[in-house]
Amino acid sequence: MTDTLTIRQPDDWHVHLRDGEMLRAVLPATAAHFGRAIIMPNLVPPVVTTAQAAAYRERILSALPPGSPFQPLMTLYLTDDTDADDIIAGHRDGVVTAVKLYPQNATTNSHFGVSDVARIHPVLEKLEKAGVPLLIHGEVTDQHVDIFDREAVFLETVLDPLVRRFAGLRVTLEHVTTREGVDFVLAAREGVGATVTPHHLMFNRNAIFKGGIRPHYYCLPIAKREEHRLALRRAVTSGSSRFFLGTDTAPHGREAKESACGCAGLYVAPVALATYAQVFAEENALDRLEAFASLNGPRHYGLPANDRFVTLRRVSRFVVEDQPVEGGDPVHIYRGGENVDWTVEPAS
Repeated sequence: MTDTLTIRQPDDWHVHLRDGEMLRAVLPATAAHFGRAIIMPNLVPPVVTTAQAAAYRERILSALPPGSPFQPLMTLYLTDDTDADDIIAGHRDGVVTAVKLYPQNATTNSHFGVSDVARIHPVLEKLEKAGVPLLIHGEVTDQHVDIFDREAVFLETVLDPLVRRFAGLRVTLEHVTTREGVDFVLAAREGVGATVTPHHLMFNRNAIFKGGIRPHYYCLPIAKREEHRLALRRAVTSGSSRFFLGTDTAPHGREAKESACGCAGLYVAPVALATYAQVFAEENALDRLEAFASLNGPRHYGLPANDRFVTLRRVSRFVVEDQPVEGGDPVHIYRGGENVDWTVEPAS
C-alpha cells in the first residue's frame, strides 16, 4: 500500500474564484495546491471582453499570497452578442485561454448565457479557425426535461451535432456527471475531453436528501444515480487521457446556500487533491493519479506540464467547517468537520 506519492504539480481546469472579499478568502486554497487554473467568467456582470478578463486577472494576481507562482488562465463568457474578433485578439495576446458556453439559465449567474447555440455558429467557426478552445456546461435548460436527464439530453441534441459540425474545435465537457457523458467523450473525435470533480466521484444523489434537504451537497450539474458515480470513477482511473482534473470549486456564503432557494455549488478547493487521492486509492489506481491530475489537462490545452512537484501523504487530518470571509458570511468547506485521509505538502 502506497502511503507517500510525489507527482507533478496539478492544475485545476475549472475554478470559480468570485471577486472582492470572497476572492481574497478562497484563492489561497487553490493557489496552494495547483500551478494553474482555468478561471470561470460567470461574475455579475460576466467577463465578456478581453479587457474585462485582463482586469479580472490583475485582481486575482493582486490577491495572491506573496511569492505565489500560481497562474490564472482566463476565459470569456459567451453570449448571443459575443464579438469573435475580440476573443481571437485576446487569445493571440495571451490574455484569453478559452471561452465558456453556458446555456442560458443552466446554473449560477448563467442568465446572460447563450439562448440557442445556433445563434453563435458564426462565432464558433471563427474560434475553430483561430484555435480557441470551447468549454461547455453540458445541460439543456428545458423545464420539461427532468433535472437528472439534462446532461444526457444535451449530449444528444446539442453537443454531438456541435462536435461534428466544428470538427477542428477543441472542446471540454466540463464537470461530466453521467455514464452517457463518459461514453460520449470516449467515443468522440480527437480534441474532445472532460473534467471530473472530486465530489461527483464521492457521492450520488442520495446524499442531497439524507435525513432531510442537505444544501451543501447541492451542485449543478446535480449528482446522479450510483451507476453514474461508478462510471465516473472507472473513467478517471482508466488511464484514458480524455479525462482530467477540474474541481468546479464554487464558493457561496452559508446564508446563500441554506436559504429557501439555495445556490448550487460546493467549495471543494481545500480538500480537492486529498479527495482525488482517496478515490484513486480506493480504486487501487494511485499510479494513475498523476496522469489525471497533472498531465492530461496540459496535453488537452497544448501546454507544458508543471515543473514543480507536490507530495501527498496518507496522513489523516481534520478539516475545519468554514472558510471565513471578511465582512461576509463564512463559506462551508466540502467535507468540513470531517477527517480526510491524505495531506498535501506544498509544491517544490
